[in-house]
Amino acid sequence: MKEFSGFKKGVNLGGWFSQCDYSKDRLDNFITEDDFKKLSTWGIDHVRLPVDYNLLESEDGNSYLEEGFDRVSRAVGLCKKNGLNIVLDLHKTARFSFDKGEAQSGFFSDENLQERFYRLWEEISRRFGNDSSIAFELLNEVTDKSYSDEWNGISTECIKRIRKITGSTFILLGGYWNNSIDALKDLPDPYDEKLVYNFHCYEPFLFTHQGATWVDGMDVDFRMNFPSDLSTYKKAASDLNLSFATSSLEGLNAKVDGRLFDILFSKAVKISEERNVALYCGEYGVIDRASPEETVEWFKAINAAFEKYGIGHAAWTYRGMDFGLSDARLSGVIDRIKNLL
Repeated sequence: MKEFSGFKKGVNLGGWFSQCDYSKDRLDNFITEDDFKKLSTWGIDHVRLPVDYNLLESEDGNSYLEEGFDRVSRAVGLCKKNGLNIVLDLHKTARFSFDKGEAQSGFFSDENLQERFYRLWEEISRRFGNDSSIAFELLNEVTDKSYSDEWNGISTECIKRIRKITGSTFILLGGYWNNSIDALKDLPDPYDEKLVYNFHCYEPFLFTHQGATWVDGMDVDFRMNFPSDLSTYKKAASDLNLSFATSSLEGLNAKVDGRLFDILFSKAVKISEERNVALYCGEYGVIDRASPEETVEWFKAINAAFEKYGIGHAAWTYRGMDFGLSDARLSGVIDRIKNLL
């Protein structure tokens, strides 16, 4: 399978320039230079940096915010200083967000909003293109499948415009259902040899999102083990009325365990090989309600599959955001997890 060179093992810096209050204290102090130094000892080769559009452009989109671009430039510089590559991920764009509280409000049907999106990526490309340590991720987690055709057209036009500025930068492209593996088959054929198919993996969902307050129907006191009995898992999904949480289990028999990742990733690899495109998993992780020991077991299982198939990946996430790897809850097992990344 084609390799995404320089981006094999990574960690997300979620909640720093995205999904936050954008206060000066947050932007200055949530992630610091010391954190980059620590990350450089974790055996990773890159970080993924989610950035929201409003950090980089004015409210009307007619001008760019130098302070925001300076912050991203500093993060790039700290990566270089510590021997790390970086994925610049546009986590939200004007009038579209994967967060259900913000959601889609015109982006996929409004050509003016799409033009704004293209212009922002042209500006990012002028500032950060043609640097082998930087990759671009066009947009985080397109949600509904009904946006697929529109997104394919928008992403292709955006890539065309980026390529007029930088021909060498890797560009990551994911699909509907929040970068689902199932969406890979419906992405357009790779624009060029620097295009990478991107997916996210939080399977099995009832384990990685146990007790998640933002999931409709999820009981905050619900807990699920990993591995678990398939019958137990399916009954829990039924009881919670979360039928989508079983959609990835096809092919499993008695257990929900590491074989799940073999089944899922082999589907992605088949598409990758047919289209000669590299694969990347931009997010995977476990909520802080899960036990540390079972979190280790999950990381062991999913990373074994990443290694088997040669898929680049970035764990969600370094600090906080309900998934923090460096948080106190994992202090007793973090060295084991770092060895599994």
